[in-house]
Amino acid sequence: MPPGRVAEWRRGGLHIRKPWFKSRPGLHQSAPEAPGGTLAFRPSSSNGIAMLLIDDVLAGPVAPLGPQGKPSGIDKTPVSGKIHVGIEGLVNDEQGDRKHHGGPEKALHHYAFEHYAIWRREIGPKRVLAAPGAFGENLTTTGLTEDMVAVGDTFRLGKIVIQVSQGRQPCWKLNARFEVPDMAVRVQRTGLTGWYYRVIETGHIEKGDELRLIDRLSPDWTLRRIWRTLYVDTMNIDELAAMSELAHLPEGWRGYAKRRLATRQVEDWSRRLTGAP
Repeated sequence: MPPGRVAEWRRGGLHIRKPWFKSRPGLHQSAPEAPGGTLAFRPSSSNGIAMLLIDDVLAGPVAPLGPQGKPSGIDKTPVSGKIHVGIEGLVNDEQGDRKHHGGPEKALHHYAFEHYAIWRREIGPKRVLAAPGAFGENLTTTGLTEDMVAVGDTFRLGKIVIQVSQGRQPCWKLNARFEVPDMAVRVQRTGLTGWYYRVIETGHIEKGDELRLIDRLSPDWTLRRIWRTLYVDTMNIDELAAMSELAHLPEGWRGYAKRRLATRQVEDWSRRLTGAP
């Protein structure tokens, strides 16, 4: 397909259009192999790495969210200058619910800015979609999505080293954030969730730093594949067995696979998605 054209397909009821880029050193993309698309992101044979730039680094304090004023740190805004990243993420970045958010396995949240255009078409021009930070992300880029990133992918970013730990499991706070009652369900259904990193080496980062791929522990296990196993092909025994053995996937996620294998049942997601007691 010529440069500048777009690939189009359907995912979870959304009409998704993605730019079709010419190959360049370090970043390889291939045609969608199935509905939903599978884009390859792998080290180049010429230089061994792939690279892109961080568009924004974002952080924020805990503040009341929604009609009930529940404490949340989802409202992130860009940070200027260098900022320190520790084992649990950015200094001065806060989470309102430390049981389900934050911690070493969710130190940094990354969201693809190209998804914003998809959401504007789906739910309209919401105020929160006018700039990065709508999804509570700490890192925003263009050119890297769930189809391309795999669990265990390890990157150097500025002075730190980070590793993809898991996808995001959307919760009811997105409903309040976007003022769309089923926003969390929509995010889960489409797989446009973003992902989390664990921090391997601490240090400072800033807007414009290079995000450079340095290692891949399980390139076949993209976030898209994890998402499909959890939410689409939910009782695929072979996939669940393989997922349960991914040593660098957090125990909680491997636990989903192990419980399904043991019980032959899929867990109830309604409380997380709706906030129901």
